[in-house]
Amino acid sequence: MKSFFAVLFLLVLQYAAIAQKKPAFVSGKVLDENENPLSHVSVTILGRQSGITTNDSGAFRVRVTADKAVALVFSFTGYKTEQRNFLLNEQEEEHIVIHLERGGRALQEVVVSDQREGRETGLVRINPKNAINIPSPIGGIESLLKVFVGSNNELTSQYSVRGGNYDENLVYVNDFEVFRPYLVNNAQQEGLSFINPELTRSVNFYTGGFQAKYGDKMSSALDIQYRKPTGFGGSVYAGLLEQGIHLEGTAAKGKFTWLLGARNRTTSSLLSSQETKGTYAPSSSDLQALLTWQLNKNNQLEFLGNFSQTRFHLIPESSQLTSSIFSPYYTANLGLDIFFDGQEKDSYQTNMAGLSLTQQINPKLKLKWMASRFEDKEQQSYDITGAYLFGDRDFDKTSSTFGQITNPLGAGVYQNFARDRLNIAVYNATHKGYLTLDQHYLQWGLSAERQIVHSHLNEWQYQDSAGYSLPYNPGIPSLSNVVYNDANPGITRFTGFLQDNFLVSKSGDITLQGGVRYNYNTLNKEFLLSPRFGASWKPRNAKRDIVYRASLGIYNQPPFFREMLRPDGSLNTALKAQRSWQVVAGFDRNFKLGDRPFRFTTEAYYKQMSRVDPYDINNVHIQYFGLNDAKAYATGVEMRLFGELVKDAESWVSLGFMRSRERIDTSYYTYDLDTQGRPTDSTLTKAGWVRRPTDRLFTFGLFLQDYLATNKNLKAFLNFLYGSNLPFNIPDNLRYRNALTIEPYIRIDVGFSALLLDSEKSNRRSHSPFRSFENIWATLEVFNLIDRNNTISYMLIKDFSNTTYALPNRLTPRLLNLKLVGRF
Repeated sequence: MKSFFAVLFLLVLQYAAIAQKKPAFVSGKVLDENENPLSHVSVTILGRQSGITTNDSGAFRVRVTADKAVALVFSFTGYKTEQRNFLLNEQEEEHIVIHLERGGRALQEVVVSDQREGRETGLVRINPKNAINIPSPIGGIESLLKVFVGSNNELTSQYSVRGGNYDENLVYVNDFEVFRPYLVNNAQQEGLSFINPELTRSVNFYTGGFQAKYGDKMSSALDIQYRKPTGFGGSVYAGLLEQGIHLEGTAAKGKFTWLLGARNRTTSSLLSSQETKGTYAPSSSDLQALLTWQLNKNNQLEFLGNFSQTRFHLIPESSQLTSSIFSPYYTANLGLDIFFDGQEKDSYQTNMAGLSLTQQINPKLKLKWMASRFEDKEQQSYDITGAYLFGDRDFDKTSSTFGQITNPLGAGVYQNFARDRLNIAVYNATHKGYLTLDQHYLQWGLSAERQIVHSHLNEWQYQDSAGYSLPYNPGIPSLSNVVYNDANPGITRFTGFLQDNFLVSKSGDITLQGGVRYNYNTLNKEFLLSPRFGASWKPRNAKRDIVYRASLGIYNQPPFFREMLRPDGSLNTALKAQRSWQVVAGFDRNFKLGDRPFRFTTEAYYKQMSRVDPYDINNVHIQYFGLNDAKAYATGVEMRLFGELVKDAESWVSLGFMRSRERIDTSYYTYDLDTQGRPTDSTLTKAGWVRRPTDRLFTFGLFLQDYLATNKNLKAFLNFLYGSNLPFNIPDNLRYRNALTIEPYIRIDVGFSALLLDSEKSNRRSHSPFRSFENIWATLEVFNLIDRNNTISYMLIKDFSNTTYALPNRLTPRLLNLKLVGRF
């Protein structure tokens, strides 16, 4: 805190010194090519929102900061933009003459945004163009989302919202629900996210309190809309981690539009920097297409298709884990050396095809008919043996045994084996309707869905410590963590909703929203109703631009394959839906700092959950209990600030506080031991409230964009994530459930971009291969700038005395990435 206030004091002194300086001035005239004065030419300081304009004689005089490099930008419709840089002393005035040439670009399209972001609880609207800029190993839309909700793993595109897990998030693309692979255990196995940022037009992210039109999950809803092209264009990018291209265009006089995207991703350079050394061969690619056909002025046909293939091949060689122990009694550097034999081969293939027909019956009534098929084929095969030595590691660089284990505490061999196959097919037919009636906006939907699962899971682990297999059974080798499943369940679901958005007054000061969802499935024959309500109020004639909002609703989550899967692989087909009721309240306020617009938003929330299916998280693998035997709650406050520190460079900061607890309806025994460690008495104890696996008290996210004061073509980007500690569970130990702690996650990624080719095509040669490009940018990214060893999980090791130690599994270190992006 002392350091913080010292820095703050120095900043205050610096700005006070700047404020006391006398200004400088730049004056002059703006003329055209024929030496005629140009009036109403915009003159702005680079990075600011507003400026001045020239008078009828083309003259101007602008005040600038002395002893600081500044740039003036002169722009006028139909003329090329001109920029001049200055560095003036106090009270100095420089007189210049600016000549503007004809041939400037046409005015860009004006984007008119609606007011939903302030009216709807939990809604965060994100500019998808920032996805290519944010420095992050995974990139994409999900990297932007993590700034708001936090993260603990830079290798995954999955995210946790307000105490929920990865399975509690809804994702829609053009109203089609999309899914992710189910068997992925480690983030390094993951491939590309379904969402292609280069095809995306809008991103609406609901962190809670979403309306009845969205589905039956308990945490969040992500609504993605792809672009509808108006002409030919495209983009191409290439980096060390990912490459991609997208093309778009129209035909048949604009009645037919096409949008295509292809991507390829390989993270071998990223994974090879991890603690487990070996040969990594990950690859992921996908192809997407959005085709639309305007049949007539009232009917439009749309096709959305996706094919994705991810492969992961690992031949591990060795791994070195280290953990330091500090206590009042002793200090130790514990190490674990593992030497592997075997390999892992995984394959994940998904494909999706969706067809929709939109009918504009009249100006007030619109109908939409949808049909889709989603298929997921997954295979996981690994047979890896690890021989390990555990003990004190020597960190004395002058010693001949530096880096080696000098005092062995344990040794053994373990073997991990799996042969898993999973095929899932989802068929869906949906109807939606939209009706505008005066101050009412009615929406409804009906859906029938068939889910077919074919699974064959066979996993086990063999552990041999000091010559004894664990768990110890004299004379019989024992296997642990055995999972076996050979099931083919089929589920038919019927869902629907009806909701009304109502303007209490025509001026829109007060809006009300109410709706209800229903859900029925044929597997456990459970019928669910989920009413949801919301309201917003914008005070009339208020001095502040502020909107208050609140929502209350029931959010049920029926089980699917993963939730029904018990730790031993058996399916609990009688599992009921997890239930929750949620209340959210907050406000949005728009204001200005100087000439720059900002928006501050805050929300408080409370989620009460019953019939909860408890789970453990290891890396990205979620293992459910397969039982409705817990209660839980999550409560917290989130605050966010959006603004442009410099013009046309949006930045935001997010701050969150949360508490999430659960209580499992079961008991455990505690034992009294004698001097020889033998039990003499036992006590049955009821399980109490404990931290949930996603419980994180404090999260902080910052995405910052900036550019040089004299050159807008040199930009910098900062992605800063902080999350306080997370609990980690000790397997098969209810008494010490989630008793281990994963240290705080701190991650800083930075990027630097330079414009290599601008949009002025007249300066290029006719035979130039880049003549058709609008612009080309080069970017250098530094991942994990502070080189922090973040922990994702723990490996539990026993020594010769049967004492268990937890050694951390670390994430990626500092790494560089290069990227080129071109648009045409």
